Amino acid sequence: MLNVWILGDQLIDPHPALQNAAARVGRDNVRVLMIESTARLRTLPYHRKKLVLLLSAMRHYAERLRAQGWTVDYRTAATYDAAFDDIDATTVLTMAASGRGARALQARRGFEVLPNTQFLCGQYDPHPDPDPSRRYLFEHFYRRMRTHFGVLLTETGEPVGGRWNYDEENRNPLPKGTRIPLPVSFAPDAITEQVMREVAEMPGVGSVDGFDLAVTAEEAQGAFEDFVRHRLALFGPYEDAMTERDDVLFHSKLSPYINIGLLAPMPLVTATERLYREGKVPLSSAEGFIRQVMGWREYIWWQYWRLGEKMQGMNHLDAQRPLPTWFWTGNTRMRCLRTVIERTLRTGWNHHIERLMILSSFSVLAGLDPVEVNRWFMSMFIDAYEWVMVPNVFGMGLHADGGLTATKPYVSAGAYIKRMSDFCTGCAYDVKARDTDNACPFNSLFWSFLMRNEEGFRKNMRMQPMMRGLSRFTPAQAQATQQRAEALLEGIETI
Repeated sequence: MLNVWILGDQLIDPHPALQNAAARVGRDNVRVLMIESTARLRTLPYHRKKLVLLLSAMRHYAERLRAQGWTVDYRTAATYDAAFDDIDATTVLTMAASGRGARALQARRGFEVLPNTQFLCGQYDPHPDPDPSRRYLFEHFYRRMRTHFGVLLTETGEPVGGRWNYDEENRNPLPKGTRIPLPVSFAPDAITEQVMREVAEMPGVGSVDGFDLAVTAEEAQGAFEDFVRHRLALFGPYEDAMTERDDVLFHSKLSPYINIGLLAPMPLVTATERLYREGKVPLSSAEGFIRQVMGWREYIWWQYWRLGEKMQGMNHLDAQRPLPTWFWTGNTRMRCLRTVIERTLRTGWNHHIERLMILSSFSVLAGLDPVEVNRWFMSMFIDAYEWVMVPNVFGMGLHADGGLTATKPYVSAGAYIKRMSDFCTGCAYDVKARDTDNACPFNSLFWSFLMRNEEGFRKNMRMQPMMRGLSRFTPAQAQATQQRAEALLEGIETI
């Protein structure tokens, strides 16, 4: 009997390890192993909606395989090692895990490991044999991926429309009165309802109430088709917009499904390109979505393996402040952070600008410990896995890697939040003030942050527009702003 271990984030159909095993010994001589590890599920205080998604999707996948005629041994164990110790499995075939921890287990137990097929850069490496100390620009990575896979190119190999990137057209605020279509939802079936009852009793954050995510490949495909029909065309213009009145806007919210294998990246890219070429969606929207799927997602996984475990110890800006307790409750007077955190607690999801320009930007400006911030992101989000969060948090979000992932810290004052959202309306703080007692914390902390790091940032060309703003400060204004920032940080628990 040849045993095939399928991990919970590898719910691919057809699964390459099953195809390999059946070709070697025949389907009747293959046993599928699927394991729920209690220890793994309690590594962090995970969002309960993430646990429901993962466990329900795993159990649905097991039933799918049984219906296809596979023998499935699905079990719960204290740890993965305990499960394998209890299984009479002299030979185990598996696909390489996406993250380091499970790969180490696969190697330690001597499993036969096939290449991971869930990432395009596993098939083509844009930068083979990279130097860990060198900066590799995302734009160069993305162009090589597009060129290699022939996506959005002319017959001569040039980018359609004459440009590789339409990011400048993806930054519009949401006009008042814009109709925002609700994304499709999926009613829990008996399997999901049972999982919800179990997860409700587990430690974690958030609630199982209102769970309506896709848990099968068919449902996930339906979520993609709903995005295409109702939101893709306007995704580009309003990709960076934020609003209190809607969680998703025109985003796809497909990352949870791609990350566990219910959707594969390339079919999404191909379908999106076809819609553009058929004239059904504008180029800025098609390119913006493709840039997320075959650009940033691939780049992050590539960076995760390139930089290795050392990234989790990086702290370029020497940020040491503990995470405020209100990050776990949303109990802050800052309307932007309160709205976004409450949304996270309710749904386990925020779109990328809320994560970057609200949550991460504040964390940088306040000097929050990257390890604690990463732990929060890992706990809170339904699409969070180590390979996702380490490069996004330590790299893109917090600049803790000193620019190995992104070329500058992505921070802003309150003006950006006011322009791109409706969060500032009715806030307890004055978004136009910088050094008064009710000045927006983003303003005070932003300018104080630039002053503290002025020497280093002057050398960064991409920071020059921000740094030029410091020239407008008189010595008295600079001192008042720094004092306001210091007072905010001393009383950070009551902001």
